[in-house]
Amino acid sequence: MQNQPMQDTFIEKPSSAANETLEDYTLRYAPYSFRRWSPKVVAITALGGIAYLADFSIGASIGMTYGTTNAIFSILFAALIIFLTGLPLAYYAARYNIDLDLITRGAGFGYFGSVLTSIIFASFTFIFFALEGSIMAQGLLLGLGIPLWMGYLISTIMVIPLVIYGMKALSTLQVWTTPIWLILMIGPVAYLIYQEPELVSQFAAYAGNGGFAAIDVAAIMLGAGICLSLIMQIGEQIDYLRFMPAKTKENSKAWWIAVISAGPGWVILGAIKQIIGAFLGFYLLTKIPGVDSTEPVQQFNAAFHDMLPGWFALTLAVILVVISQIKINVTNAYSGSLAWTSAYTRISKHYPGRIVFVLVNLAIALALMEGNMFAVLGKILGFYSNFAIAWVVVVATDITVNKYLLKLSPKEPEYRR
Repeated sequence: MQNQPMQDTFIEKPSSAANETLEDYTLRYAPYSFRRWSPKVVAITALGGIAYLADFSIGASIGMTYGTTNAIFSILFAALIIFLTGLPLAYYAARYNIDLDLITRGAGFGYFGSVLTSIIFASFTFIFFALEGSIMAQGLLLGLGIPLWMGYLISTIMVIPLVIYGMKALSTLQVWTTPIWLILMIGPVAYLIYQEPELVSQFAAYAGNGGFAAIDVAAIMLGAGICLSLIMQIGEQIDYLRFMPAKTKENSKAWWIAVISAGPGWVILGAIKQIIGAFLGFYLLTKIPGVDSTEPVQQFNAAFHDMLPGWFALTLAVILVVISQIKINVTNAYSGSLAWTSAYTRISKHYPGRIVFVLVNLAIALALMEGNMFAVLGKILGFYSNFAIAWVVVVATDITVNKYLLKLSPKEPEYRR
């Protein structure tokens, strides 16, 4: 039998989950009739999720521990691996309009193997939702005096209305908020460097507090291990790239630019943010000793204060944190709901609807936040990266080597059970 339909025929699907527009075609490829966005809009929507502030925290953490030189090499090494493995996955998703679960299913993992990887991907989404929610709660505490536990709850509840309506709502949100986010992120950093250019040379010479040499291979690999936990971000990019229009002669250039920039290209912006995070962490360490230099809200609050009056600076820092958190956590909640739905449906042969798993994913993330996962961020990301790297590299290698270089399997995706 040729490829089984992507919506497996044995699955019981209640009428409450019958609206495939609302469900965003959770278990199938995205059909032509639903893919009505231009390559540019799809790319901007996908890149909107890269607004997360965790990069600044990761960069600061690596920089403070291993020193600037080792941190930059770590970040660049991880970025290269993420870009190379993300390229074939992004192309495959955009070309055949399928998600990472179905790509995995046809890349040697099989029907039940891809259930396990869906759960791994779902865990990525709630880990990073919890991380970003924690950062937003820190901003609400600093700016408005809202207790952390309440901030965790607010950051969780506020994304529900947006995530329920999937690509329709998310494309509008990401397109309109991205320019504001870019200005708020780049403005204070550029001003800081302009006003205190000597900071750059001081930052470059910073050796960290981990006792490592200026260039230490072990430090570089340890730092890269933390950065490589983000390799799984390509799965979230693909959840949007599957809505790319068909590639034609007329749109070929725009199509390729969109696929590369919104697919593996996300890591270029991610690496820049990590280096900026290391820089801001160093700046905060020298300017206000005793403040947690890995907290993005503290980093940007200090940078804005060098640029603007106190109350206005704090307001902009909080606005940046809130916008960033919303932009990424709607993506985390959306992608997590798709992954959980796929895994549960395969196991139970019952389809309860994507919205049910929006709530499940958010509940797990909220529990992590209340348990203060931010305090052990580096350990969690370093451990998780082992699963993420193994999965993504295997699938990318299968597509590149088996399907295109050696032609050992058909180029078209297969979904046999």
